[in-house]
Amino acid sequence: MSLFTNKTLLITGGTGSFGNAVLNRFLKTDIGEIRIFSRDEKKQDDMRHEFQVKMPEVADKIKFYIGDVRDIASVKNAMHGVDYIFHAAALKQVPSCEFFPIEAVKTNVLGTENVLTAAIEAGVKNVVCLSTDKAAYPVNAMGTSKAMMEKVVVAKARTTDKTKICCTRYGNVMCSRGSVIPLWIQQIQSGSPITLTDPAMTRFIMSLDEAVDLVLFAFENGEPGDILVQKAPACTIQTQAEAVCELFGGNKKDIKVIGIRHGEKMYETLLTNEECANAEDMGNFYRVPCDKRGLNYDKYFNKGDTERNTLTEFNSNNTKLLTVEETKAKIASLQYIQDELNKDTKR
Repeated sequence: MSLFTNKTLLITGGTGSFGNAVLNRFLKTDIGEIRIFSRDEKKQDDMRHEFQVKMPEVADKIKFYIGDVRDIASVKNAMHGVDYIFHAAALKQVPSCEFFPIEAVKTNVLGTENVLTAAIEAGVKNVVCLSTDKAAYPVNAMGTSKAMMEKVVVAKARTTDKTKICCTRYGNVMCSRGSVIPLWIQQIQSGSPITLTDPAMTRFIMSLDEAVDLVLFAFENGEPGDILVQKAPACTIQTQAEAVCELFGGNKKDIKVIGIRHGEKMYETLLTNEECANAEDMGNFYRVPCDKRGLNYDKYFNKGDTERNTLTEFNSNNTKLLTVEETKAKIASLQYIQDELNKDTKR
């Protein structure tokens, strides 16, 4: 953690699952201060009390700022003295963004513009923005707004030499707020049917710790305007539901197919075929570099690039598909799941 020694890190949307994971990872290191920026004072108060109990010796490193990324004045108010930013604030629920697409634009697109503008003005050294697989070939409002967010990130990265701005794109984070596994656990515990959308639907899966690893990789290795993608495995929704049933004593016969929700895909893409033309394979990650060509397109009418990478689209159907046992092991390794299983044994 030497890069973070005595530094100040700001996390937008910091009361969410990602912010909590960063606090758990960083708080006991030699980092100077972690600022949690969000609009919900109740969640901030809950987080404050939780870490005062859990890590009392270092909890005073956390500073809380009420504000909204939609309001640039409140963003600037939290920006003084900040060295680094993890920009996680977003509207993430696919159905709600379908019904309120302008709200998704205000938070995910204009909010990102505000954060990056304020960061550049304040001289922040490094900003990593969090995107989603739904931004690749977007078919819903949430994905479209995140795709535009990525365009804002790349465009802003071109405007500054002092603030390094890059982006991460990843798939479903297991047991994050609003995700399906906690819902299934609740359904099993209450004796309700276990509902899933389509058994053949595939999704990338990763843990919160892996999400933090990806952001740290981007922080250390990303170049201005890069989009960094982790090579995550995937599984079918049926496989994931069966794995949760086996862990929590659910009956697989109780799995009920309810159909796809508003704006959902059958599979997700992390790296598009078009991005593959210039993408770099970095082992466990892909790097999509910033397009540094200018607006003078005339010269490309008679001069182009005939070389192309041999990479192909990376999606949740052509990555490694986990079995029920592999999925169960991945889910069982999560702290949230271990805590829930311990609750079950005490009931």
